[in-house]
Amino acid sequence: MAGYRGGFGGGFGGGAQMQQLMKQAQKMQEQMAKAQEELEEAEIVGESGGGLVQVVVNGKKAVQSITIKPEAVDVDDIEMLEDLIIAALNSAYDEADELYEEKMGKFGGAGLF
Repeated sequence: MAGYRGGFGGGFGGGAQMQQLMKQAQKMQEQMAKAQEELEEAEIVGESGGGLVQVVVNGKKAVQSITIKPEAVDVDDIEMLEDLIIAALNSAYDEADELYEEKMGKFGGAGLF
């Protein structure tokens, strides 16, 4: 047994490979955190009715604001206004999905939404 050195160094790549893997994992975690921050700070505008209704969401689909122009409000046709709001939200959400995929897709795994 003259050649035995003990420990896990022989045949397992040694500590240097493990350190490299840890550095890569840490770098990926930092990149993911940065991408998450960018998603939270993003402002995505969804519109409908030629701009009568505007919805602003962030990259995580949290609604930041809704703007409704007065001419979009018809008390005799509230359903139309409701449809315009839904359309604007869906437009913003579609763009948020694209941004999410752009920022987070490279990390693999299931999506947030």
